[in-house]
Amino acid sequence: MRGLFRELSYILGMSLKQIIAPSVLNANFLELGKGLNAIENGGAGLVHLDIMDGHFVPNISFGPGISACIGKGTKLPLDCHLMIENPEKYVGEFAKAGASIISVHAETTNHLDRLLHQIKELGVKPAVAINPATPLESIKWVLDIVDMVLIMSVNPGFGGQSLIPYCLDKIRELRQLKPELDIQIDGGVKLDNILACKEAGANVFVVGSAIFGTADPEATCREFVKKVGG
Repeated sequence: MRGLFRELSYILGMSLKQIIAPSVLNANFLELGKGLNAIENGGAGLVHLDIMDGHFVPNISFGPGISACIGKGTKLPLDCHLMIENPEKYVGEFAKAGASIISVHAETTNHLDRLLHQIKELGVKPAVAINPATPLESIKWVLDIVDMVLIMSVNPGFGGQSLIPYCLDKIRELRQLKPELDIQIDGGVKLDNILACKEAGANVFVVGSAIFGTADPEATCREFVKKVGG
């Protein structure tokens, strides 16, 4: 019976829409409009915005102002990943900036349930993110609230890192818990490992340097989309 449930979970997970979500953190900001056009034409389903504050993670990126500008430059939904302390203070600003999805880290708040409902009340899809060493148990009770779970497959803060293999086991476990849930993987996703990510149960794939670090981001994005059948 358990084997049957696992097989059903796998089938349901694989039937979810497969989405490539390029991270513009790795784009050339001097030609960001061209980069956004490239991933639109390449078949991306989301624009992933990595928001870093230099406290929760050892790097600083950009805030709601730049996010709003990016939103004006693309037809794609904005997927805002808040790697920041005190996210309760800022989710409203990112909602105003045009976010379609806001992911908050379970590690950054003492009141995760309240925060996720706060995002939902802003008319934005709530998502929860966890770092590689954070157990799934920490988000077990909010899985019915969120539209997506983001599994970090690198330690957040910098691009270009290698995927941590045990994070695929976390995705498998989560897919069994919630077969119908969108599961996003973020960190070290490349053409040579994206199918392993999909087979583990992920269906939303954040890709940064593996797209924007190539000579033809549009063609590379299209290759990623084709690879997962998106």
